[in-house]
Amino acid sequence: MVLNEFDQPVGDLVPNWQPAPFPPHVTLSGWDCRVEPLNPARHGAALWQAFSEDSGVLWTYFAEGPFANEADFLVYLAQRAAARDPQFYAIVDAASGRALGLAAYLRIEPEVGVIEVGYLHFSPALQGTRLATAAMVLMMQNAFALGYRRYEWKCNALNAPSRRAALRLGFSFEGIFRQARVSKGHNRDTAWFSVLDGEWPALSAVYARWLVADNFDDDGQQRVALSSLTQQIHSEIRD
Repeated sequence: MVLNEFDQPVGDLVPNWQPAPFPPHVTLSGWDCRVEPLNPARHGAALWQAFSEDSGVLWTYFAEGPFANEADFLVYLAQRAAARDPQFYAIVDAASGRALGLAAYLRIEPEVGVIEVGYLHFSPALQGTRLATAAMVLMMQNAFALGYRRYEWKCNALNAPSRRAALRLGFSFEGIFRQARVSKGHNRDTAWFSVLDGEWPALSAVYARWLVADNFDDDGQQRVALSSLTQQIHSEIRD
């Protein structure tokens, strides 16, 4: 335990701490995936088509949407693309060049080394794929490379798929913020998850192992489950 000059417990020292930079809005590439700064002119039509493959259910836990037509959707994308925080990206299949999803950095706090990933909107063609995981790994890898200490994931506490995805990726569940906001006229409790910089090296090795092409059969199905690998990491951390 660290005590100050008044014999009060304080947190561990963070030697040589320097604030992280604000994330440059640049393309991140790897594992057949590109995470590109959102550009409505380049990505909008493909995203509208990709999101139109569902009945609107994908917008349930978003503050916005679904949209009645492509024009309204493009206005929304233009507003998001112009923002600094959240900083929006399109998730692109490198092979086809087709944009299949959205993601963003948000609540960016360089001075304390905290950044969140959110606004995750994966089309049916992206959900449950190697490409979707690659996009999340690229964004996390970039954040820790920039010097952030804490990488957050938050979602509606009733959004079971998002909560499962966070745990599958190795995030630690931290609890529920009750009545955190009102969304579309409904109460929203928010579930909090995080990965810390000290956990990143082990998780990075797990991701690299899981994302190799040999881990997938001809139908794109994983041979080794990512959840089994990340659960093992957390068991080792607890032990």
